[in-house]
Parts: sequence; C-alpha cells; structure tokens
Amino acid sequence: MKNELKNQLRQQDAKALAQGYSPAIRAMDIASIVTFVGLESALVWRLWSGAHTGPWLVLCAVLLGYLAADFVSGVVHWMGDTWGSTEMPVLGKAFIRPFREHHVDEKAITRHDFAETNGNNCLVSIPVAILAVVLPHSSPGWVFVSTFLGAMIFWVMATNQFHKWSHMDEPPALIGFLQRVHLILPPAHHQIHHTAPYNKYYCITVGWMNKPLAMIGFFPAMERLITWATGLIPRKDDIGTEAALELFEATASAEPPVVQAAKELLEATTAEEPKPVSSARPS
Repeated sequence: MKNELKNQLRQQDAKALAQGYSPAIRAMDIASIVTFVGLESALVWRLWSGAHTGPWLVLCAVLLGYLAADFVSGVVHWMGDTWGSTEMPVLGKAFIRPFREHHVDEKAITRHDFAETNGNNCLVSIPVAILAVVLPHSSPGWVFVSTFLGAMIFWVMATNQFHKWSHMDEPPALIGFLQRVHLILPPAHHQIHHTAPYNKYYCITVGWMNKPLAMIGFFPAMERLITWATGLIPRKDDIGTEAALELFEATASAEPPVVQAAKELLEATTAEEPKPVSSARPS
C-alpha cells in the first residue's frame, strides 16, 4: 500500500514554494524574534528577583515545559501538514507553505538562516509569552505556571532549530552528541516522518511523545473527527486528492496499535485458559 500511495503523490513544486518567502514575511519573522526575546528576558528578570522562585520549582517547570513543547510541536506540525492550502491568505504563505516545501525538499530547511528558521515559532509563541510575563508571582503556584509557560514556549521556539539540525549531514559535534542520546530530535527518529505518506511522528522538539501518540492513534482519531465535522479531506493539498482519499480510508479502518495489542493479549489469554474439570464421579 505504501508504494502505491507514494506513486500517487502529487506534491507542489519546491522552487515555487521557496519563492513564497517574501520580504514582508521576513520582516514579520525578524520582528517576532525581537519581540519574543524581549518578553522572555522580562520573564527571566521577574523570576530572578521573585521571592517564590526556587531551583527545584524552576527545574520541574522546565522539564514539563520540554514535554509540553514536544506535544505542541506535534499538533502544530500535524495541522500544517494536514489541513489548509498554501493559497490561503496570510496563513498559507507564512505558516502552511514551509511545511509543504519541507516535504518536497527536506534539505531546504538547512539552507534557511536563523530568522527564516525560527521566526514562525516566535510569532505563535508571543501571546503565551505575554501571559507568562503578566501572571502574578504572588505564590509558588503562580510562579510555577508562569515558569512552565515561559519554558514551554522557549522550547517551542527552539523546535525548528532542533528540526534543522536533524536534517544536517554534519551537525556540530555537541549537537550530534545530544541527538545520539535523544535529548534533541535524532535524524533517524525523524526520518520515520519523512517516509511517504508523511502521516506519523509529527513531534519534532525531541520526539519523546511520538511513540505514545502513535500507540493510541491520536492523530488519525483527530483527522476522523475533523472530517466528520467539516467534510475536509486531510493532506489533500499536500499529496493530491487521490492519494489523500486512499490514505484516509486506510487509516479510518485501522485500529490503534494499543487496541490491537490488547486484543492479541486477550485472545492469547483466552486460548490458554484450561477447560473446567467436571466434579461428577464416573458411574
């Protein structure tokens, strides 16, 4: 089935997609990075001088923020890959286009500079950054929430940089070490997503959430729900109508791996159960 779908893919031209990065979008990227850095700096200053800030509180918030960022990266990546069109006003050029370009030309991201790589993530993080800065720091609970939000969007901002490194042929030595110990997104792990038809392993901060989400069939379930509610076909703009319809029908009929495993375990247990011995005496 995978080979048949791969032959049906009708993706857009990589050069045309790359040309969609206009001067206006670049200016927006630069402004977003400057704003994001300013807000995060303001949050660090508040935490540094806060009476309720403690090392263990900050450490826990940063680690939980890392996991949350991995999940958020998966949801945003899935949305950009799966829904909408590159022709949509604003969203199409600024957000959806980079996802579609990346599927056609995986190495394009390695040629992007810092602003083009990270501007989008900074832009979408600004509202959360504002919230993190303005929250009261009147108790350890509020400080934890503020720190968690700030840490989460910091890792969200870093996600595309991690993603870019995972596609580099020779990343810096320290980055290669972090990839090998799976503290940031490893190339081999991410390559699973880049296997046609590109419908799994969307989490790209570190990738820790990919396996659990795949086991429960999270993204296929979300696609069925959205299609039921709106009639839209997932990935239609990315891989073409024919392949998108065939893929949707195949995933709609498939059970999540965790359900399949549970059924196999139940069947094995049932088969091994001994038959009851009759207590009646022979005549």
